[in-house]
Amino acid sequence: MPDPAPGTLRVLSTSDIATVEITPAEVISVVEQAYQALADGRSDNPRKLSVTPDDGHSVAYAMLARDGARDVVAVKTSYKHDPAHDRTTRRYYTSLTLYDDSTGLPIALMDCGRIGALRTPAVSALLARHCAPPGSRTALLIGTGTQGRQALPFLLETLPGLERLLLSGTHPDGIEEVRQNLCRHHPDREVELVTDLATAAADADVVLATAGAATPVAVTADWLKPGALSILVGHGLAPSTAHRADHIVATSAAQMTLTGTDMADEHGNLPRVHAELPEILAGRAPGRAGDAGRVFAYNSGLVITDIALGHRFAELAINDGLGQEVTLWR
Repeated sequence: MPDPAPGTLRVLSTSDIATVEITPAEVISVVEQAYQALADGRSDNPRKLSVTPDDGHSVAYAMLARDGARDVVAVKTSYKHDPAHDRTTRRYYTSLTLYDDSTGLPIALMDCGRIGALRTPAVSALLARHCAPPGSRTALLIGTGTQGRQALPFLLETLPGLERLLLSGTHPDGIEEVRQNLCRHHPDREVELVTDLATAAADADVVLATAGAATPVAVTADWLKPGALSILVGHGLAPSTAHRADHIVATSAAQMTLTGTDMADEHGNLPRVHAELPEILAGRAPGRAGDAGRVFAYNSGLVITDIALGHRFAELAINDGLGQEVTLWR
């Protein structure tokens, strides 16, 4: 990747990032490397900062971290203006600014939308690889938003033995996009649309909940088979799936206490996390507690994964001559 001209910054737009070709397998590999570097103590991922007005009409986050595997420092910002919870009026912007900590030079300022849309299903896939019951054959996906549309190709990378792919969703466009995205990567595979969620959950070895906050769907612990893995990305799981699980896994226990409050019990308490994903990947913590024990996994994003994947996207985009160099510091 060429160094920028003095005083300049490469800006990569949404359109630039959209043209970058990358496979689910490579995304998973990059995200896994980021977690391993964090587990090894080579990276830093401080807690995010957030601000929101009293009436809750917007929320903004700032996240700073250092990826020791790539020697990159970055800042991610996220701003959502969402007064009516309506997709037609919602305003959401997220960006990533990367710096090379070996040369001291800036790398890029880039839209982070696609980065987040890909790193999250990669994390779910890693959770599935290490926490799903042995011999898993059936997966149930709940939700057809951004995360639901990306999920299945990633899940098949880490659980290639899956035979049935079940989908619970109500939006025709989202359902079609789930099918098309699966077909792009696995043209021989099909999705089964389900209407009886309780029966589908009882059949599933892995339940992946990616629905939006307005969903009326909530899989309960009573519906899950022994040994099942339930992964929460958005909504679609009742608190009982966590509180009655035999093993609790989180990408970050600290983040779960901040963003997982909707999974609290009637007393406002969250269950104790038994293992974090970085420690599982490092071989220092188990992904399961026996074949028959149910596992609940909480997938909350860590900016260290955005940095690693964003840096890979920047490498590919800049090598392809994408983006614009903006004179900023002179």
